[in-house]
Amino acid sequence: MMIVLCEMSPRIAQIRLVSSHREVYEPCDDSFALVDALLADQANLLQHRPKLCMELGCGSGYVITSLALILGKEGHFIATDINPHAVRVTQETLEAHGVHAELINTNIASGLAKRLAGLVDVIVVNPPYVPTPEDEVGREGIASAWAGGENGRAVIDKILPVADNLLSEKGWLYMVTLSENNPSEICLQMREKGYASRILVQRLTDEESLQIIKFWRDVDSQSEAKEMATNKTVPSRVMETLRSQFPRMPFLGSNNSNSS
Repeated sequence: MMIVLCEMSPRIAQIRLVSSHREVYEPCDDSFALVDALLADQANLLQHRPKLCMELGCGSGYVITSLALILGKEGHFIATDINPHAVRVTQETLEAHGVHAELINTNIASGLAKRLAGLVDVIVVNPPYVPTPEDEVGREGIASAWAGGENGRAVIDKILPVADNLLSEKGWLYMVTLSENNPSEICLQMREKGYASRILVQRLTDEESLQIIKFWRDVDSQSEAKEMATNKTVPSRVMETLRSQFPRMPFLGSNNSNSS
């Protein structure tokens, strides 16, 4: 008798166990793409051994629960959301899967900057990225999950400096972006802060073109950041490496070198 050994698929949150509320964004293509990116980078994540992981804008809890399951419950997990219903739903989702995270009802990471500065090893975020009128940004309820203002960047541009402050020296940021957000420009902004970047997952849906981008602190990028700050210009080599990753974008792209 021949026995076939099959490697078990990594555990992630099960949709049937994800809680819901009419005012909370349910897992959709962007959520699935972000978790797929974490799965694609699982070997690096396990080797990374993060002590503190954080999700900014946890929604239904699908992503933070999946991250906790992927990492085997090691380390400490924190999740925030401006929507109090999302905090309750995330708690229910975590409990249904037997994992734990500290949940905080706040806007991005308001009130946590001093406590967590330089301590977070992994941040995951599926930000409100849909281009909308500016007056829709920050509304109560489910609209806060998608309303991103002009070019979908109103909330993203607030998240980037917060993430930079929270991330440890070995910190990684996984972010969902939409083509309309000009992700190449986002990568350049992070390059100016000393981060390299790489697209882990690209997904084209009926309505959206999504990119899941990983950012990490990089010695070469930090040197380039100092050069850009001094000369007030972007070195041509930076432009070329960025364009190589975003060949169809109107502006930039990112270095494809491995972070781990």
